[in-house]
Amino acid sequence: MPNPDVQLETDRLILRLPRIEDFERYAELMADEAASRHIGGQLPRGAAWRRFLQMPGAWALQGFAMFSVIDKADGRWLGQMGPWQPDGWPGTEIGYAFHPDAWGKGYAVESAVAAIDWSFATLGCEEIVHCIAPDNLASQNVARRLGSVRRGPVRLPPPAHEAAVELWGQTRTQWQAGRAARG
Repeated sequence: MPNPDVQLETDRLILRLPRIEDFERYAELMADEAASRHIGGQLPRGAAWRRFLQMPGAWALQGFAMFSVIDKADGRWLGQMGPWQPDGWPGTEIGYAFHPDAWGKGYAVESAVAAIDWSFATLGCEEIVHCIAPDNLASQNVARRLGSVRRGPVRLPPPAHEAAVELWGQTRTQWQAGRAARG
């Protein structure tokens, strides 16, 4: 069982376990065609609710999952970020999805640094990966800024097995060297 008090902080953000009050903005994200395009596509509210429950379920059963990313300034749910590893996945993924009004503000990189640090320190990961669609340039840029490199195409397990996906990633050693270089 996860520690419900797990919380990470950055200068602008709080990363914490998902809460019921996060759902409204999550449903908005999943209803937005552009925002949901690379994370399974648009969902009506009922289907978004079922998908929303994946992360609390993963926290309960695996002891980790994506965090809700919260703006410290106004308490707004911005998106989700963090480790997740569905059955058959090619590794522990640092995944992310943000509400469209949070795009372009550096929240993905800022929260990913905290989530990756936590994943290596707490989960004992030896590597992290990102599963990114070949045409998802924004996510590729986030991965590059984090120091991840493209490893090549990968096939995900069903129901995502038909999606074109490239695996990006880095080892703990590569992450630590990059963190030291960045200060």
